[in-house]
Amino acid sequence: MKTLTLDVQPLQAALADVAQCLHDENRTLEARISFATPELLWSVLTARRWALLKALCGVGPISIREAARRVGRDVKGVHGDVVALLEAGVLNRTKDGIEFPFEAVHVDFTLQAAA
Repeated sequence: MKTLTLDVQPLQAALADVAQCLHDENRTLEARISFATPELLWSVLTARRWALLKALCGVGPISIREAARRVGRDVKGVHGDVVALLEAGVLNRTKDGIEFPFEAVHVDFTLQAAA
C-alpha cells in the first residue's frame, strides 16, 4: 500500500534524513512531508482538508467539482483547500484535475511535556 507519512521535525532533521537516504543505497526514500511544528501541521491539515484527503485516497485523478461532491461541500470552499494542499505538496495537479496519489496517510509526531 502506498502511504504518505506526515511528521513533525525540525528542518535540519528532515534534511539529515534525506541526506542519509541518498547515501545509503539499501534504504528507499519513502513519501514523507515534514512540518516544523505540530501547530503548522494542523494549520495545513484542518478537519475539512483531512476529510478531503480521506475522500481522495486511492481514487486517482479527479476534478475539484467531483471532489466537492464527494465531501458534500461547495466547489469554492474545496478549491481553497485544494490550493492549500497543493502548496504544501500533499496533492498533485494533473491534466485530469487533482490527485492524492496515496492509498493511506500516516501521521507521526510525539506530544510531550514542555521543557
